[in-house]
Amino acid sequence: MRRRFAAAVAAVGLLCAAALAQDGAATAPATPPEHVRTPDQTFLTFPEWYLVHSPAEYAAYLSRSGHPSSFPLFSHIGQFWQSYAGVSREIEKYPFNGGYHLMVMVIGVSTTVEYGLKGLYERTIGRLAEALRSDESVPEEQFAARYAQAYVDFIRVEPWYQFDFWQELRSLWSAVPTGGPNLVRRWERRFALTSELLVKEGYARLIKLGTQSLYDAPKPVTAVLLSAAPQADSQHPDYQPLAAADAGTPVLATVPRYEAFTAYSTWLAEQGIDFRQIAGNDGEVVVSVLVPANWSAASVRTLFEQPVLTQPGRKRVVFAVPVARLAAELRRAQASAGQVVVEHVYDF
Repeated sequence: MRRRFAAAVAAVGLLCAAALAQDGAATAPATPPEHVRTPDQTFLTFPEWYLVHSPAEYAAYLSRSGHPSSFPLFSHIGQFWQSYAGVSREIEKYPFNGGYHLMVMVIGVSTTVEYGLKGLYERTIGRLAEALRSDESVPEEQFAARYAQAYVDFIRVEPWYQFDFWQELRSLWSAVPTGGPNLVRRWERRFALTSELLVKEGYARLIKLGTQSLYDAPKPVTAVLLSAAPQADSQHPDYQPLAAADAGTPVLATVPRYEAFTAYSTWLAEQGIDFRQIAGNDGEVVVSVLVPANWSAASVRTLFEQPVLTQPGRKRVVFAVPVARLAAELRRAQASAGQVVVEHVYDF
């Protein structure tokens, strides 16, 4: 009798649990198929974004020192391929994403060639011309620093090949005077900049044609399933609910993709909102932070670390964290009094 009673109680419990699970599933809206992306893309996105982080470091270095000959271009090549190898190991369990790997290989090889040739030039002819100028920077060096920063600002939100290299070349020759002191350095810089801008303009046109023929235009937004809806905020106007939700139930919405996703994720985390899914995924999401060299992460799974080569004592830590814990880690970074700077959240 007791066994039959216990079995009956267990059966009732299972039925109740199943009913609750079905009820929970019913209250959690499903991510529309057109917003779902494969779980390996959060890993593969890092090498692509390293080619934003690297030019950003270069632009900051030029604005501080004005000496491109001492920027560690060869070491940046190594960091790119280290990152690609690191994320490739992580995604071996997923189906092979041929299109994304092809894209990463193309930009990786082209960047290796660009940085390699530029590094050889800067450490020979560039360094010699740099040594022949006076202590003050020349107008072409100032132009190079402005152009480098404008390029970084652009590629944070748009593909690099959409940048108007031709307009920068026109500005170099129309807005920067050709006369004045330090003529050896000035004309050497003018030659280097002209060559770079012409090559990049031509290569960008080829890549644009190839990309348009091989890939559909990517969606500019990412669908997120959240624990609650945020308070309206005029500083974040691109948060858009996809479906009506009752109070206390998960909320499906879209937020901007790419660079803005980090800002929107931080904004949501500040309001105590947690993520349930990102682009239909509830597994791991990749995050990079900039921290002191002696910092260690105890609450996350570190994938790899890279020193910030132009900032001694600083490093980049790239880690994977479950989507459900992403907001908590962002709040932890916000509470670190500036010790942990969230560089990017890689949103599939």
